[in-house]
Amino acid sequence: MSVNEKLVHSLRALLGSSFGDLCWYCLLACSVWLFFYVIFRARFRHRRVSRYEPTPRQVAREIFHSLRSIGIFGLVSAPVVYAAYSGWTQIYIDVDQFGWGWFVLSIGVMIVVHDAYFYWTHRLMHHPLLYRMLHHTHHRSVSPTPWAAYAFSPLEAAVQAGIGPVIVFTIPMHPTAFALFMGWQIAFNVFGHCGYEIFPHWFLRSRAGLLLNSVTHHALHHEKLKANFGLYFNVWDRLMGTNHAEYEQRFELATGAAPVDDHCD
Repeated sequence: MSVNEKLVHSLRALLGSSFGDLCWYCLLACSVWLFFYVIFRARFRHRRVSRYEPTPRQVAREIFHSLRSIGIFGLVSAPVVYAAYSGWTQIYIDVDQFGWGWFVLSIGVMIVVHDAYFYWTHRLMHHPLLYRMLHHTHHRSVSPTPWAAYAFSPLEAAVQAGIGPVIVFTIPMHPTAFALFMGWQIAFNVFGHCGYEIFPHWFLRSRAGLLLNSVTHHALHHEKLKANFGLYFNVWDRLMGTNHAEYEQRFELATGAAPVDDHCD
């Protein structure tokens, strides 16, 4: 394949991946927003994690920054696709090359790798020398909504997009498996920022609760900043002692009592 052909394919991938991410992100974020903040707002009010209510100005800001981030993700995907067509990545097309067992297992591997990547880059972005330049935009949402999942500064969006190159250059990966992984991470991010605890009251006392993070976990991070850095799993926060001391108490409150009314932008 010529250089020009690879460039054309890369441009198509940029547009295609951006459009696909946009559609999936908007579908999920809009659905979760309508469910919790419009249709069933009163019914699930007792499940509200934060003490603050998001304002229309905050939501508009989150949507704007999310759309910009999706564009940046697309820009990062273009050189990755060029590298794939050049044979520089671990992407393969024929499922039989590694089998269906690896196809399924590779999705789990990508999730575990992304969880570690997120924890350590996230903690690094909280360093005083980097925080305002990279991560402050995301934390302007003290009480995040589903639209805050991708509400990053341009530099943080580039860091978040970095998981794509890390995966495709190191892990044998089928494009469909990668697409399923992307669907998982968008869905987990949207629900993680929804502001309403979705797990039952017994969740933290279960084996699943020892492994998975809850909505309360990340909502508390947005409030307190200096704890709860994990994404999917609670493993790194437990190992590194970075779970917030109020995590269990706030989870119990969100699953058993109504929070205090307040407003915040």
